[in-house]
Amino acid sequence: MTRPDASSTSALRTSLIWTAGFLVFPVAGLAGTAVSGRVDDAAAAMLGGGVAGLVLGAGQVLVSRRRLDPLRWIPATAVGMSVGLLLGASVVGYGTSLADLALMGVLTGAVLGPAQAFALPRHVHPRWVWAAAMPVMWALGWTVTTLGGISVDEQFTIFGAYGALAFSALSGLLLQRLLPYGADGPVVPAGAEETV
Repeated sequence: MTRPDASSTSALRTSLIWTAGFLVFPVAGLAGTAVSGRVDDAAAAMLGGGVAGLVLGAGQVLVSRRRLDPLRWIPATAVGMSVGLLLGASVVGYGTSLADLALMGVLTGAVLGPAQAFALPRHVHPRWVWAAAMPVMWALGWTVTTLGGISVDEQFTIFGAYGALAFSALSGLLLQRLLPYGADGPVVPAGAEETV
């Protein structure tokens, strides 16, 4: 196998592993719902979003192939989801129509995206691409979930498996573009960098 073929195979494998991480979305949703119940008020949105974000961030770190620093990514995802879901759900009055959920997704992603972009490794440029993509991808996740017939009227903290699969496939391609696997080696947790 030539070196370009090995690089292409590694990139494909990395994207597929990230995409398989869509399975963490239902787990994150169950955890968020177990703690807060339905997202029908500010406290439930903030608490449920935070718990779902904590589980989602941990799952994304696991499938990132050591490209994401858990000390930065997990808290950023938890806080971004908590504040983003609070903003999005309250703006739409905790509604569950397709339009409501798409707008809630845009607003959640508008908070989550910059939080996660800040948590990307320092050498990733331009980070703003991740921040700009999340509102669109989060809205897509809710739209695909709703159109897939999932019972969104139960006011979940995060979109379901259909939307998660679409989101994971697209965000995996973006992450591979911004932070190719093997380009700079594994991420070193913040504060543990070697001084030269």
